[in-house]
Amino acid sequence: MIAETIFFVYNLNMIVLSIETSCDDTGISIIKKASNKKKKSIDFNDFEILAESVSSQASLHSPYGGVFPSLAKREHQKNLVPLLVSCLKKSKLLKPNKKGFDIKKILKVKKLLEKNPELFESIKLVFEKYARPDINKIAVTTGPGLEPCLWTGINLGRALSMYWDIHLVSINHLEGHILSSWLTPIEKVEFPAIALVVSGGNTQLIQMQEIGKYKLIGETKDDAAGECFDKTARILGLGYPGGGAIRKEASKYKNDKFNISLPRPMIHEKNFDFSFSGLKTAVLYDFKKRTKKEQTSKEYIEEMCFKIEKAIIEVLIHKTIKAALNTKAKSILLGGGVSANKELIKEFKKQCKINKINFIYPNTKFTGDNASMIALTSLFSPNAKNITWQKIKANSNYKING
Repeated sequence: MIAETIFFVYNLNMIVLSIETSCDDTGISIIKKASNKKKKSIDFNDFEILAESVSSQASLHSPYGGVFPSLAKREHQKNLVPLLVSCLKKSKLLKPNKKGFDIKKILKVKKLLEKNPELFESIKLVFEKYARPDINKIAVTTGPGLEPCLWTGINLGRALSMYWDIHLVSINHLEGHILSSWLTPIEKVEFPAIALVVSGGNTQLIQMQEIGKYKLIGETKDDAAGECFDKTARILGLGYPGGGAIRKEASKYKNDKFNISLPRPMIHEKNFDFSFSGLKTAVLYDFKKRTKKEQTSKEYIEEMCFKIEKAIIEVLIHKTIKAALNTKAKSILLGGGVSANKELIKEFKKQCKINKINFIYPNTKFTGDNASMIALTSLFSPNAKNITWQKIKANSNYKING
């Protein structure tokens, strides 16, 4: 089975505004599905990204070595509406309001956003100044993620849905990562497939019969892979996010001077679960036994980063390939922030070629949290269903099983 032969009638001539605030990246995107013919099969080239904007908070959270939720929420409140206006303008959907505004609805929005006063003041000006744009639905990430962050995006979606009378759709962030590969041209995906979603907050293996039909078969029992990168980078005094910092140092590695040996947690377990806290602890123990001079030496940092990256990649690939072979999967899909790691991509390509498995991964641009993947999911997944603005809620532990 390939993606083009999945049968359900999907929406035609649709423009979607999407909102992503699951963690520390604020994202707004507008996607148009351009087909004017009714089809029963998915054509993943049948859409256009009209506009997209992402505001990263990485530099703000760097001193903490991870995401500080209250700070992330505040930044989302500050960034959401400017990004919204920018995307509407780029999409040529921003029109002046010639009819005035509805004071009753404004008061409802004020009550709805009473816990987000800065967001209310910003969106109030938009309602007063601009008319309802020609948008068919609003897709919002409702989980998993940090609940204070999720609610900020959800509340903006609720306000827009209520005031502009536009359908609202709840989207699972993880499903967005699974489908993120389709944001760039892709010929086909053969099913069944195994999806590996690997990021700072999630490391999951998902059996995929087709788009919208998922079964969670493995996940981390403690730290996610991206979280392990962040925590070990912090031990070594490197920046946040840790994945990029460790990749940079690992690429300079030349030889073993310190004979660092790190474990591959759960790599030989019969299940498909992961554990990375033991790896983090092993890094800490090795670091503490070194002299101050060794800890700060260029060679030690490079060797340790190389060994950390190698350990994480070996575990991810071993477990994923094993899952694919055991389930007779024809494809492996990779998604999430850690999928930006070039060494991970390189090794996956090698192992998938050996095992004759189709390997699909997203363009680097779409590996991190972004609103375009949320919009795409709302267009092509049967899990994307309309929900009223009164009923939509955040679910920080939103499961992928569909």
